[in-house]
Amino acid sequence: MILETHRLLMREFIETDLQAVFAYQSDPLYLRYNYWTHRTQKDVYDFIQMFISEQKEQPRTKFQLAIILKEENQLIGNCGIRVNDSEMREANIGYELNPQYWGQGYATEAAQAILKFGFEELRMHRIWSWCVTENLASVRVLEKIGMRREGHLREKELIKGRWYDNFLYAILDHQWKAK
Repeated sequence: MILETHRLLMREFIETDLQAVFAYQSDPLYLRYNYWTHRTQKDVYDFIQMFISEQKEQPRTKFQLAIILKEENQLIGNCGIRVNDSEMREANIGYELNPQYWGQGYATEAAQAILKFGFEELRMHRIWSWCVTENLASVRVLEKIGMRREGHLREKELIKGRWYDNFLYAILDHQWKAK
């Protein structure tokens, strides 16, 4: 499976993605809002293998794609959609980027592409996401792609010994079509 945007190619993960993913997942900026304090090559290998094994599931409900910067042919992160309830046609999305590529609109571009896939190909009715309230860059991405804040979950995440609040966002198929 391949999704393409103006600047990005989003494709299935392959084993040779290990070094690029390890490089950005080892960055302290990346780790800030993650449970992990550090990453090993084995951790990242298992992470990629999980996505590779999900590619074979039938019916497939998880689509986590490597984000490739077309111009440089460089893996800069990943973005995905997971079907939570096929009968209710509900899914959630998530994304992560190498901190070297933050602030350039790549997360928004990738998230828009995965939303389009979710609504047009998977025929979802509702797609949601969440982020740590202090992660203002992620808040902006979710709002730029048309999601509406539906909730504020107090002290929802315990990350490295500290409680963080989460925002819950969602968009419905008819809202997405109206954009």
